[in-house]
Amino acid sequence: MERSIKQFETDRVDAARVAARLILASGTTSPRVGGVGECSIHIYDDDCDIEDIAQEMEQMAPIKKSWEFFKRDAAMLRDADAVMVATSLRCVADPADINCNLCGKLVCEYLKEEEKLPEDPDVAFRGPLCIFRATNIAYALDGMISQARNLGIDYGVFWSAGVAAMRMRLVPRDTGFALALGISVTEKSPFRDIPKRYAEINQRSMHDRMIQRLWPQFRSIYS
Repeated sequence: MERSIKQFETDRVDAARVAARLILASGTTSPRVGGVGECSIHIYDDDCDIEDIAQEMEQMAPIKKSWEFFKRDAAMLRDADAVMVATSLRCVADPADINCNLCGKLVCEYLKEEEKLPEDPDVAFRGPLCIFRATNIAYALDGMISQARNLGIDYGVFWSAGVAAMRMRLVPRDTGFALALGISVTEKSPFRDIPKRYAEINQRSMHDRMIQRLWPQFRSIYS
């Protein structure tokens, strides 16, 4: 029985990793405005890598009151089998040169000359960005989510994890905008029906509290 359960867990994790590659393929082949490559997708399926991203998100949470939900997002990502980060590589310094005015500038040359926001802790994305370019992430994510649904994979979209990956330099240096997709192959999706205080009350924290509570008694009994 124990061997069977262990094999199931191994197969479950392997399924998530295979699915991540298929989801990456779908996101890569999704349409792009202008038909040029300007997005990249990166997979993090090692528990240590996911934990590093979650800890970065928790460190960012106190910076702004509006970022407090980063702690809850981090708790959900810890339950993910893989985290995928989709990036926009041209929205910082290479506007589309179509003068669409989405960025608020009259022509694209003005956006090129505009000073970017400083690299301060309370700045998520260093705009202004070419919105026309940045929206390509929406196409990529649409392809990724569609594939996840086709494969029966649970998923959640997190901009908080995208910012964390950028700050950790886990994505190409010219990334101006990034969004993350957490995926999971479990009987209950870790991204749905989440309590408000999930960062404080989740399976891992409750397990830790139980161990801390009972450990002194076990130590006394068996010492």
